[in-house]
Amino acid sequence: MNIVTLLPFIVLIGAMFLMTRSAKNKQRQAAQMRDQMQPGTGVRTIGGMYATVKEVNDDTVLLEVAPGVHAIYAKNAIGAVLEDAEYNRIVHGIEPHDSETPVVPDDASSLTEGEAPAADKKIDLGKGEAAEAERAAEPESADKDKDAEPQAKDAKDAKGAERDGKDGDTEAK
Repeated sequence: MNIVTLLPFIVLIGAMFLMTRSAKNKQRQAAQMRDQMQPGTGVRTIGGMYATVKEVNDDTVLLEVAPGVHAIYAKNAIGAVLEDAEYNRIVHGIEPHDSETPVVPDDASSLTEGEAPAADKKIDLGKGEAAEAERAAEPESADKDKDAEPQAKDAKDAKGAERDGKDGDTEAK
């Protein structure tokens, strides 16, 4: 046989080999992760439930899903073994305290320290003299708009008449 005829089969067998090798690597990594489990470790099941490992057996794991509530799961049902910081953040809402993370206050009072209280200050929202000047200018611009409208209508009518004439020419041909 010719090598050109065998080339597609060789490529197909190579692709299958690479795909099975990738799947085996993923299975090996999952087995290593499950072997890392020990009592006290936080885990996430493949169903999305978070629990704490209480006991590890050959094929099963005893998990504490809530205080005083234990359940037996297959080792294959463990989707991820979590680090303590991540488990506490997800389950208990405890954020790790990093010195790099800035502390954001719950209210704005700490941002205005040293300034006068907000109740004593008068806040200008632009409704003073500028708003009055705009109101005075409105009637003039309204009159200009009224004058512009008839001219626009006349222009539209003229365009409509031109279209009608063109349409008639094409129908006549």
